[in-house]
Amino acid sequence: MNNKKTLAICPGSFDPITNGHLDIISRGAKIFDEVIVAIFDNHSKAPLFTEEERIDLISKATAHLPNVKADSSNGLLVDYAKAQDADAILRGLRAISDFEYEMQITSMNKKLEPDIETIFMMTNNQYSFLSSSIVKEVAKYDANVECLVPEVVVEAIRKKF
Repeated sequence: MNNKKTLAICPGSFDPITNGHLDIISRGAKIFDEVIVAIFDNHSKAPLFTEEERIDLISKATAHLPNVKADSSNGLLVDYAKAQDADAILRGLRAISDFEYEMQITSMNKKLEPDIETIFMMTNNQYSFLSSSIVKEVAKYDANVECLVPEVVVEAIRKKF
């Protein structure tokens, strides 16, 4: 009998966490015993929020999910997943263009660490257009982002802009 709890890593830059991210995380938390939302910086982008701020925002936005925690790493995703003894990497897909990019990353991850599966979850249609970049862009012009991000993020964005 296997009593090992299932663990998924949900990676991203989460700058900031959006309702689309939260949808994937919440649904993943129903499937896996534990989900770690892990910040991995995209070095081609300058983040609006510090790593510590993003961990805090994720922690507050997921406080209602007792099996979810926030963390960060500067290394390879598969190395982090292996160190956490993860069963899977959980990724959200918005459109076919996401799939093409994710397929490349998944293939490389599988080559580096064959024992860790990648699980793709289609985003809810209401979030199919949503990205952190879009949220930051519209927030910069003082647009209302309340329906796009958790309340805690709305306040944090107002302070930044």
